[in-house]
Amino acid sequence: MRLEDPRSHTLTAYLRMVAETKPKAFVLENVAGLAFTGKDEGLQFVLDQVEQINNKHHTNYRVSYAILNCADFGVPQRRERIFLVAHRDGIPFKFPKPTHGEVREDLFTTDMTRFTNAWDAIGDLDVPEVVEASTKVGGKWGNLLPSIPEGENYLWHTSAGGGQPLFGYRTRYWSFLLKLAKALPSWTIQAQPGSAIGPFHWKNRKLTFHEMCRLQTFPDGLKIDSGRTEAQRMVGNAVPSLMAEILGREIKAQFFGQKSSLPYVLLPKQRSDLPAPEKPKPIDAEYLHLVGVHSPHRTASIAPRRRITRSAS
Repeated sequence: MRLEDPRSHTLTAYLRMVAETKPKAFVLENVAGLAFTGKDEGLQFVLDQVEQINNKHHTNYRVSYAILNCADFGVPQRRERIFLVAHRDGIPFKFPKPTHGEVREDLFTTDMTRFTNAWDAIGDLDVPEVVEASTKVGGKWGNLLPSIPEGENYLWHTSAGGGQPLFGYRTRYWSFLLKLAKALPSWTIQAQPGSAIGPFHWKNRKLTFHEMCRLQTFPDGLKIDSGRTEAQRMVGNAVPSLMAEILGREIKAQFFGQKSSLPYVLLPKQRSDLPAPEKPKPIDAEYLHLVGVHSPHRTASIAPRRRITRSAS
């Protein structure tokens, strides 16, 4: 729906606040699709509105924007979002360069720190049995989840995977039966998941609220007075707090001359006790009738299967 989507009204409201308060600097975050070629009405709307603000209020906001993957900056979650930053007097903003990436013992040395993985973020959290029971995956596909290895999704059970052919290749959404891998950053936390939409924990359950907050680098102790559905909507729609800390420091340094050499408060500590992946279980008998030949999506070509790597510490 793009600009016809009622949710896009938040852009109008945000820009109204910029016009009324004329801050020295502003930062705006949105989904990466805002800047996709041929679908960038939202981005053009923001840029046009900023130019109107400049003309009306004699400001000189010049917007710098970039699509950043939060995992590249130490967030234990692959999450691509567009960030827009501007200074009232037209000072250009340079986005920080990635600090984290895949670092393996068989690769040449690099200045990169390894990705912060899911184990770093939530491996130390003990989940009581009563909580585990409340996070059980139900629905039609819940009992199939244990047969999928860590870091895989339903594609494991297609002609391109290593399991049984239960589905056609690329006939489902990527997040269908998607499971975390301890050795990798989490996939993007969903704001409105269905019963079979992940990412799920490697213990074959839904993530707890505390675990989702850790993957978003929220400070421990956060509480939301609501049910699970509303809490996950707010967590899934939020910006990882570490990204706010990183960009906030860059804005202070570049626009206000206030540099900091202190370590980042919200950067998760990396652990060295990474366990082996959980072993997948046999397919539950209730799904065996699905084994057979399934046509792929009409536009799909089968790609090489991904490989989970255990990054060097």
